[in-house]
Amino acid sequence: MKEKIYKRFQEIFGAEGEIGIYFAPGRVNLIGEHTDYNGGHVFPCALTIGTYGAARRRKDNKLRFYSMNFEHLNVIESSLDDLKPRRNAGWTNYPKGVIWAMKQKGYDIPCGIDLMLFGNIPNGSGLSSSASVEILTGYVLNDLFDLGISNQDLALLGQFSENNFNGVNCGIMDQFAIAMGKKDQAIFLDTSDLSYEYAPIRLKGASIVISCSNKKRGLGDSKYNERRVECEKALQEIQKVKNIESLGQLTEEQFESVKDAVKDTTRRRRARHAVYENQRTIKAVQALKENDIGLFGKLMNESHISLRDDYEVTGTELDTLVEEAWKVEGVLGSRMTGAGFGGCTVSIVKDEAVDTFIRQVGKAYRAAIDYKADFYAVQIGDGPRKL
Repeated sequence: MKEKIYKRFQEIFGAEGEIGIYFAPGRVNLIGEHTDYNGGHVFPCALTIGTYGAARRRKDNKLRFYSMNFEHLNVIESSLDDLKPRRNAGWTNYPKGVIWAMKQKGYDIPCGIDLMLFGNIPNGSGLSSSASVEILTGYVLNDLFDLGISNQDLALLGQFSENNFNGVNCGIMDQFAIAMGKKDQAIFLDTSDLSYEYAPIRLKGASIVISCSNKKRGLGDSKYNERRVECEKALQEIQKVKNIESLGQLTEEQFESVKDAVKDTTRRRRARHAVYENQRTIKAVQALKENDIGLFGKLMNESHISLRDDYEVTGTELDTLVEEAWKVEGVLGSRMTGAGFGGCTVSIVKDEAVDTFIRQVGKAYRAAIDYKADFYAVQIGDGPRKL
């Protein structure tokens, strides 16, 4: 892959100058969905699929971008003097946003760059292709200009750029999981204070299988921001009767005792999901530590039901994938992962059942939805690096 990207970069941008080759992973969240902006816990891991990049410094202020995934768009040009989000800039708004964020935070970007990307994350799948591009760009700039930024701060810069440049009110999970990824470990992250611990994923005879619905979704134009506002309003109502800073501070029992403060039944269900999902995530990590994969899977299933009924972010495609997965013998747990409204599910499947799972779920999905799903048995990989 490294040679292929190096060669293509030279074909597009010319061979002169020092070219660096980089990689940043995608991520999947095993449990803890829509908790990251509610001050709760998440449990994501980095994947071995992700975004490859080739880059070099320029002698002027030009920014030149090229994607091997969108070759028909050719080279898209911009400039350090024109760091504004533009609709016609497409995917380049993500790397531009990171450059803008770094300059906002006082880092010196003295010249432009040539940047070429190739991603093997399914586009629009909910495995965080945008956050992967953001972390890759940050890592490239950090290396090219010797900025001395920690990986944790790269995650915060990625989130800052997505919130303030691209207008998506995302939490920290995606960028953090990608920037801090570690092989064969998931990250148990408390989003309220960014304290975290690594938890080894020992699935003993089982695999993580991602099922991609192939229903495209964009976070910015989805109901993601709407859900966030609903939770913020519910929190404000609860704060009138209980001194808390986030929904993630409540146990199930505490929520049940104050839920009537939330006057709107829809907002009450949104808040209930945020509280119960956070507690499920804490229990799930404890189950893993005790090698209780069965309980971990059961909590995954409960997570999906809550996302379907209380948070209403699943939709026909994701529900079909999960409900068909639950019918397959050897499936320990299955749930939607990511923001929802399309994207992917994550399932833990016994190794001997993986082929049956792909065949059976794929056939049922095709019959119900009228187009196919794609399946990936994935490994947990490291964070961003120079190749």
